[in-house]
Formats: sequence, C-alpha cells, structure tokens
Amino acid sequence: MRRREFIAGLGSVAAWPVVARAQESQPMRRVGVFMNLAADDPEGRARLATFLQGLQEAGWAVGRNLRVDIRWHAADAEQMRKFAAELVALAPEVIFAESNDNVTALRQANGAIPIVFAAVTDPVAVGLVASLARPGGNITGFTSSEYGMSAKSLALLKELAPGLTHAAVLYEPANSGGLPQFVAIQTAAPSLRVELTPVILRDTGEMERGIAAFARIPNGGLIVTRLTETIVRRDLIIALATRYRLPAVYPLRLFPAAGGLISYGPDLVELQRRAATYVGRILRGEKPADLPVQAPTKYELVINLKTAKTLGLTIPETLLATADEIIQ
Repeated sequence: MRRREFIAGLGSVAAWPVVARAQESQPMRRVGVFMNLAADDPEGRARLATFLQGLQEAGWAVGRNLRVDIRWHAADAEQMRKFAAELVALAPEVIFAESNDNVTALRQANGAIPIVFAAVTDPVAVGLVASLARPGGNITGFTSSEYGMSAKSLALLKELAPGLTHAAVLYEPANSGGLPQFVAIQTAAPSLRVELTPVILRDTGEMERGIAAFARIPNGGLIVTRLTETIVRRDLIIALATRYRLPAVYPLRLFPAAGGLISYGPDLVELQRRAATYVGRILRGEKPADLPVQAPTKYELVINLKTAKTLGLTIPETLLATADEIIQ
C-alpha cells in the first residue's frame, strides 16, 4: 500500500489518542507514541502514518492486536513534560519518540520502559545511549545525524552565494540540540570567511526582530538549524527569508516543499518506518540494549527553483547536478 493511500485511510489521525477495539481474539499489546509536532500538522500526520504503516507491515495492526496512545506537544516544553508523564503512566510495553528532548523527557519520567527513537541527533554525545553498536539500557533507535553535519549548511550557503560574508543562524539554546549545531557551524565559519549572527527562536517576536535587523547587513544569508522549534515555525521562517530576500539553507525537505530555497538532511519520514521495525521486535521479546542505533542511509539535497527565481538567485550547476530533488 502506498503511504498516501495509507494516510487517507487513517481518517482523522489528530483526533486519536487511542484506537483499541479488538476485531479478533488476539492479545492486545500497548505502544505509546510521543510526537514533537502539533496534532494537525501535515508533516506530523505523515510521519505518524508511516510509523503505523511500518508496524502494520511487521504484523501489528491497530485495533486487532495493538493499542496506540499518542501525545503531541508542538515544541511546548510544559506540555512535553506533562505528556511524557502521561504516556509513562499508561504503562505501554514500548514508547516511540521523536527528538532528543522527547526522549530525555520520557527518561526523566521513568527510566524503565523501552524507548525507540527517530530523528535524535548524536545520541551518544547527549548521553542517551552508551554507544551506537551497543546502546545498553532501555533506549535505542535511529539517529538523524551528528551535530558536525550542521557545518554542511554553511558550506552550501557559501556555494549558493559566493559573495556571502555574513550568516544568521536560527537556533534555540534551550533545546539540547540547539547549541551543538550552532557550535559546529561556528567552527566552520573562519575557513569560509563568514561572520555569524545568532538569532534566537525563544520568542516569535524576538526572532522576527532579529531577522529584520540582520537583513540590513549586506551579503547575508540564513541557516536554519534542525529543531522542533524551527519545524513548527517553518511557514513564518520561510516567509521572513522571502520578505528580506535572504538566501537560506534549511535542514529538511519539508522546508523547500513549503517554499524554502534549499535543504540538506535526512528523510525523517523514512526513519519512522525503520523505527517501527524496532518497536515490533521489542514487542516480540528483543531488548533495546541488543538493537544497535542506526544512522540514515541517505541525506537529501532538495532545491526549490521557483524560490530561487523569486530571490534572484542562479543555482550553481554543481548543486543542480547533485540534487536529489528539484522543485520547479
């Protein structure tokens, strides 16, 4: 079954939190799902649909032999802590979670329930697992990248605009993944002769003022880090980059799909499918400590030519030749 058809068949995913009536006399197993976007976000629904489809392909069908409890928080720190505690209190056999902060919140709520993650950055560096090959403990999953990959964004920006001398980096220090990404970009900046300006995401108004002030500097561009906060605000960020005619490099395909200029990063939707296989294996008795953390099999370069034309940019042939997808 194609993913689009599967999503359509789900109906109002946002309206769950639980689907639980058994149609056959099979034991009902329980899984928690902790999503870091809003329940009505199309990207979140696509990721959830892929995860559930992956479970179905592995023999686990919601309503037949599986009950799923879902919580969404959309980068709200208070809601994240509240929903992490709620999911733990439901005592599922395993919890699937997106993002570093989601996994950390679950671990703080209860350290015993097995957790399978997707889209976590550098899980060894942040102490979620002992090593990629032997995670140990009750946590494993699929990492999206190492923090050092963030430096690639600055190199891409410089290739897009060779005359660039200043770059604003949009990140959130309160997010555990924010500062390491900024530091990786900062480390690469001197060799590319680019001066960085941090723009903080904490408050939407503060972010808008920061980008507006930066836009007055000539020869500038924008780097958007891969955080829940940037994904949740993607439409506004793209609109601001367009308004101030800033070439911008984004961390995921969903940004150029929504009108952003260019992105380089993993396919997070595919990571959900792969994570579903681990959840299924744990339900069948395997231990998280014995399942190695796996990295993305591919990073995607996606270019939106329509946006490039709007910004008056000519995309170098070298980038066009290596792009995985070109949005006309």
